[in-house]
Amino acid sequence: MPRTSTVERSTKETQIKASLNLDGAGKSEISTGIGFLNHMLEGFSKHGFFDLTIMVNGDLDVDGHHTTEDAGIVLGTAIKEALGDKAGIKRYGSFILPMDDALCLCAIDLCGRPYFSYDCEFPVERVGELDTELMREFFYAVSYSAGMNLHLKMINGFNAHHMAEAMFKAFGKALDEACAFDPRVKGVLSTKGALA
Repeated sequence: MPRTSTVERSTKETQIKASLNLDGAGKSEISTGIGFLNHMLEGFSKHGFFDLTIMVNGDLDVDGHHTTEDAGIVLGTAIKEALGDKAGIKRYGSFILPMDDALCLCAIDLCGRPYFSYDCEFPVERVGELDTELMREFFYAVSYSAGMNLHLKMINGFNAHHMAEAMFKAFGKALDEACAFDPRVKGVLSTKGALA
């Protein structure tokens, strides 16, 4: 069965539609209204081998907060729905990704319980049109909507663009590993018998 999902979310602040294929080829069509966020999501898709479409119409006349956070909510929900009962998957994934000066660690547990740890200090307040403080908001929203443990730690870095890109690519690589099937796993990888 294809592991796909389509999620729509509409509020007074944002209207979002996303489609996700966990077993894709890294194709993406992203339009958030924030060029740098588009670039980051394209990197996540490409390096995680996920086919991803996200279309966002947000209140960018206010700022980028609602658009970025709500995109994270929708992406997390799409991941959760595409995973289904999680039978046969590895559950855990981690990756340390270098991007020139930046070195980012990402670790994931698709356990069904949300927890988020974030250790990154950006040297500037903005990259392109995106406030760097919104990186944390995005990944927090993903982790809680998907029901995943997500740890992100910037080990090294001084260029904010490289740091952000390392973060999104490391997340894609770690999630790809966690979603991968392992023929040794019968049912779900849990002594409880459920990942929820």
